[in-house]
Amino acid sequence: MKSLAQILQDAREVKGLTLKDAVKHSGVDAGLISKFERGKRMPSAANLMALAEAYELSFAELKKQWLAEKVLDLVRYEVGAAEILTLAESRVEYLAGEKALVMDKIPASVQEKLEEIDQLKEQWQQRRPLGSTQLQKMKEYFNVAYTFESNRIEGNTLTLQETHLVVNEGITIGGKSMREHLEAINHAEAVDYLEELIREKADIYSRSLLELHYLILKGIDRENAGKYRNVPVRISGSEHVPPQPYLVDKMMEDYFVHYQEQKNVLHPVILAAEMHERLVSIHPFVDGNGRTSRLIMNLVLVGNGYTIANLKGDQTSRLAYYKALEAVQVHNDPVPFYHLVGDAVRDSLQQHLEMV
Repeated sequence: MKSLAQILQDAREVKGLTLKDAVKHSGVDAGLISKFERGKRMPSAANLMALAEAYELSFAELKKQWLAEKVLDLVRYEVGAAEILTLAESRVEYLAGEKALVMDKIPASVQEKLEEIDQLKEQWQQRRPLGSTQLQKMKEYFNVAYTFESNRIEGNTLTLQETHLVVNEGITIGGKSMREHLEAINHAEAVDYLEELIREKADIYSRSLLELHYLILKGIDRENAGKYRNVPVRISGSEHVPPQPYLVDKMMEDYFVHYQEQKNVLHPVILAAEMHERLVSIHPFVDGNGRTSRLIMNLVLVGNGYTIANLKGDQTSRLAYYKALEAVQVHNDPVPFYHLVGDAVRDSLQQHLEMV
């Protein structure tokens, strides 16, 4: 069996990458990569994720090898190492057998909503339209509605019908700004890219996140599209103060590690809400944080078999959305946000079922 060091070196060489190329693709220091490949040092979880993305390796499989070697390093010189490993194995089997969703912080009301949502999801998967034409028409309808509402949350004044005309017919709407037109076109492209990621069963990595953000701001803010911010920002009307720019890179590393650690543990609706809230709270971009966060939320949901969830942008819904976010950011209470996302997922599934 290959060691982690050999796996990393072979993967780099198979990709035809020099150490310099590997640094460019992963952001990991060349000296560290060299030590990893010689077995002189173990990578951190963030380094491992960056290299997995750069080499197009499964992070989950790479992490198994990484953890196995860490465990081996702990017990290799211990008396009774085999007994220790056997005991650890039995403990892992016990923990793996527990229901992953049962967590003290999720109240019964949220649990009940998740059960209702999963029943609707099962109905949708059983009854979803067989005809590709009907499915495509439904997708167009819901995607345009999603683009309309997500942009409306951010202040875009195009109506639903105008959004359809701009996105699907290429028509220019009189009295509306060029930015509003670009916001509609860009968001529709980002939704198309989202569907491409889902078809490819892509995971949430820095590259896919930055590409989604780039599409959101393409032609609107070329300087900041697809790039983390290097200036402080404030959220208008919110008590929450996003982290300083020098903290963003590390917090985003932690964000992706958190996703990898929780994606097979949390219920997908809770995971989607968490990835949405954490991203918008870090606020890693100068602009486009909300739209990008909602895209990531739907990447998790649709990738797990749910329909696209649409958070509404009317005044009442927008206020409820901001209050639910602030409950997490300021008061460390995620329950209102879990309910808000859960309601959107439930409503979407019900609407899809009604249309078939």
